[in-house]
Amino acid sequence: MMTGTFGRLALHTWTIDTTPLATALDAAKLGGFDAMELRRIDFERCYEAGMSNDQVLDLVKQSGIPVGVLGVKYGFLFAQGDDQKELFDIYRLSCQNAVALGCDMLMSAPGQNDGTIKYAIESLKRAGDIAAEYGLRIGIEFNSQHPTLNNMAVQRELVEGAGRANVGYLIDAYHFARSGAPGASFGDMPADKIYCFQYSDLSPTPVTGVRRPTDRLAPGKGVVRWTEIFRLLKEKGYTGYLSYEAPNPELWAQSPYDVCREGVELTKKLLRDAAV
Repeated sequence: MMTGTFGRLALHTWTIDTTPLATALDAAKLGGFDAMELRRIDFERCYEAGMSNDQVLDLVKQSGIPVGVLGVKYGFLFAQGDDQKELFDIYRLSCQNAVALGCDMLMSAPGQNDGTIKYAIESLKRAGDIAAEYGLRIGIEFNSQHPTLNNMAVQRELVEGAGRANVGYLIDAYHFARSGAPGASFGDMPADKIYCFQYSDLSPTPVTGVRRPTDRLAPGKGVVRWTEIFRLLKEKGYTGYLSYEAPNPELWAQSPYDVCREGVELTKKLLRDAAV
């Protein structure tokens, strides 16, 4: 069961992607975020800078801001053979890191590879079983620009097909809007299976032809219908984190401290406007 209260905010590090992890942690904390959503690439960049895995964990712990969600390395859903074995080895390390950080929630997007949903279901069963060994849950999102896993119906086929108690849905407001669902479109999604929520706004003229778009806007600056979404989340009893994920070169060029402060202020205003 989820604990906490509705409206807790996490910073997804892609929002300030060009910022070193230590500074990102500090900016999020001072900006008013309650937690972090870390990615696998955050760890890998620290490794490239000469840090060990334990040193990365210590850095995060000493920052004083908790980790609410830990992203695994994408691609395991559709990977095969040695590639999938390597990804599941890394996945297991992410499980261990989540436990070390006191984080009980993993997440994954589809990744850049592709295949059939039937194949992905079997991969997700395995991912769920590994996560269960560590007492973790995993939320799966769809990417509106992915060739296969690109809408809520396919996402549901995948999650329900896996049939694991610890495998659920990640709702991403940006991708929902880009797939034609900008508002309260997830009304029939099982409340106890909504594990994660990521958000940014969608431009009325989004970039096309890019698998991982970095044209995302701060909340309230696009076409997403926030009042509908926040009210439905609250109605469903969601108390996981609202994770601010707004990759955009315009934000990366700004001070991460300013980006974090603005993100918190805009989100809290939208929550107030929605009266939740």
